Amino acid sequence: MAEQNTEAKLKNLLKQEKIQLWNPPYTIDDEKLEPQHIQELAERFAALLFLPVSEVGGALESIRVQTVTRSKGNQTYRETNVATLELLLPRDSRKDPKSKKNYLETRLDVCVQEVVDRIGQEFGLRYIKLILNGKTLSPHERLDEQGVKNHSKVMVLKVSDAELKQLMSEEEQRKKQQSESLQRTQKGFQILSERDGSEDSSNVPFLEIADQKGNPLKIPPKERKALILAMGFHEKGRSLMKRKQYDDALCHLLQADQQFSVCGSALLSSVDNFAVLQLDIVWCYRALEALSCLDDGKTRLQRAEDCFLQCYGERRERLLMIKGNTGREEVLFLRLYLLQSLLSYIEGNDIQARHQLTKVESLFSHLCLDSEKMAQLMALGFSEREARLGLRACQGDLQEAAIHISNRRQEREELKQRERQKRSRRMEDISVLAELGYSRRDAAQALHRADGDVNRACEILQDASQAAQATNDHREGAVSPEKVEQLLYLGFEKDASEAALTLTDGDVQSAAQFLLDNQGVLSPPSSSPSTEEPSTSSSTTEDEELVSEVLEDLSRHEEDYLDLTLEEESELIDTMKTFLNRRSAHTV
Repeated sequence: MAEQNTEAKLKNLLKQEKIQLWNPPYTIDDEKLEPQHIQELAERFAALLFLPVSEVGGALESIRVQTVTRSKGNQTYRETNVATLELLLPRDSRKDPKSKKNYLETRLDVCVQEVVDRIGQEFGLRYIKLILNGKTLSPHERLDEQGVKNHSKVMVLKVSDAELKQLMSEEEQRKKQQSESLQRTQKGFQILSERDGSEDSSNVPFLEIADQKGNPLKIPPKERKALILAMGFHEKGRSLMKRKQYDDALCHLLQADQQFSVCGSALLSSVDNFAVLQLDIVWCYRALEALSCLDDGKTRLQRAEDCFLQCYGERRERLLMIKGNTGREEVLFLRLYLLQSLLSYIEGNDIQARHQLTKVESLFSHLCLDSEKMAQLMALGFSEREARLGLRACQGDLQEAAIHISNRRQEREELKQRERQKRSRRMEDISVLAELGYSRRDAAQALHRADGDVNRACEILQDASQAAQATNDHREGAVSPEKVEQLLYLGFEKDASEAALTLTDGDVQSAAQFLLDNQGVLSPPSSSPSTEEPSTSSSTTEDEELVSEVLEDLSRHEEDYLDLTLEEESELIDTMKTFLNRRSAHTV
């Protein structure tokens, strides 16, 4: 990280003074280094940056090599259409652990899979994904079709765990390479997104999107499905982050980002889920040491900050009105400012990095909790999560926190009680409609369409029944024995005659012509669909297994995303302070 900071500052100085290290007097014949001029430059810049001459000299040489490589790459691309890609490999796969720069030459009109195979052979990697600007490159499409250009920076992610690969057969490895986890997650939440709560059985789980007070939100079906998929992938990604499986987590988070793009901007600006997702993606970049590779990190953080301001208000006034306090959400801003400080430092902007870090340290001092108060709350029977969230919500006041937690428990219990009563009333209403002769499935769907109004549901069922009866009466009239007899007299078969009359609404002349056109061969009309569901026990069992699997990753607490211990944040704060204090030390 310190090397990136130094290089960023030197690049700014080189740009200001219009110095080109790839040209004489610093580089001779496109390759040969001229040490005297580099040394003079290092001594001058070291004095400006208050850094050791040796460190500045090494950084200048690194920049010079990069620029020479880039210049050669440009020439090669112009002459041969062979592009140079910069690869950010996993740390344990780099040929030189100290160097993060690895390059690959390739044409851009080849499929991504071909490049994946080459990377695997050259760097000893198997089962990898390529990421460009936060998006996974499709292996079956060409590089240039997905925005890859000469000198693009591409991140390489491992797909599966190494130990697991050793235990799997070659065929199982291929299946694993196709991101089975992503597919199962998508299918499980796809099933849930298509359930609207109209099912009869109380054992059929479905997801309902609610506001911060637990009230269901009315969302158009297309956006609702996309939102459920997005939130599902996000929850799966967060569960993987907790297990430090950042490679797999990032894959799921990027899928969530794609699903959120289907939702309207008005919806995204009214909920904080999208902003939290942006933070989580950049947090994964940090954990994977990929911040310098992906230029969209800064854009994502700005997107998150804008979304937080729209959802919470400039001074958190909307959040205060909804929740009564703002203490718990401050952890999100701490992580936001910390990541902004990190990015500013990597870009060489120490002043902005220090400014953001000052805000972080101020928030951190307020959010760090007294262990004695935590212990006292837990002794009262509250969980560690409840104690942490309660103390932050009440600015560390022990008595207020206990009252707050008790109130929150009561609110959640009241919400559960309302849901149970709602479910019980619904089952009773379904039974009432079933006693009138309707199937329970039809009764449940009618109740759903009528928003729980039994009388309205009964009207819907009656209208549907009358329409079905009218259709049957019309069909019986169209296929009268007399008309069938006329077609039989002309030599057609009975089943074909009935089918033709059904299709032509009882017009004998048209039916006869239709039969002649089809040489008298016609399938009998299909019967009307049954009011009961067909038996699909095997597919239903598989679906329920998928649903149960994805539901395991859903947090049972609505504020789980706010329950940060701040241990990782504390480590990063110390690291940032160490790097930013280097200049002060050299100044002295």
